[in-house]
Amino acid sequence: MILTGSAIAAAVSAGEIAIAPYDPARLSPNAYDWRLGDTIRICDGDLDAAAPTTFTELVIPASGLVLQPGVLYLGVTLEKTGSETYAQLLNGNRTIGALGIWVHVSAPLGHQGHAIRWTLEIRAAKPARVYPGMTFGKLVFLTTLGTPASYQQQRAKYAATHGIDISRLYEEIPQGAL
Repeated sequence: MILTGSAIAAAVSAGEIAIAPYDPARLSPNAYDWRLGDTIRICDGDLDAAAPTTFTELVIPASGLVLQPGVLYLGVTLEKTGSETYAQLLNGNRTIGALGIWVHVSAPLGHQGHAIRWTLEIRAAKPARVYPGMTFGKLVFLTTLGTPASYQQQRAKYAATHGIDISRLYEEIPQGAL
């Protein structure tokens, strides 16, 4: 089940959901509107699942940054969110999609217990200017069924993520690049 905006507010007040910074005006009927952080990584060259991705990191200026088609950008949410009680789904929203920006299509699930600033996969269909702190998507909180298992207690490679994190699939490929 998806929490309503008022249920999200109550869970934040009760300490069951953490959102920092939190602004109750960003609540909608079934979600919380999250914002783009001020840092972005541009993935360099070819990508290889068996090797760490090289990148260039930029601070998005107040005047904005024009995203270019054909480039993979890794961004980060302004907000750090988490909950030991609820799972999370992070998505872009209609207004970002209408600009031809696809955000976080491949990994929208935030497990119970994972408190993070989300790494965002960002692609643009046409050149599009983005700004730090702009609304970029919606975060939905879900009730779970069964015995909770906190993500922070798992042996998971992204459990200690504090910001933008490149793919670490190479850790699972023992032979490395062939």
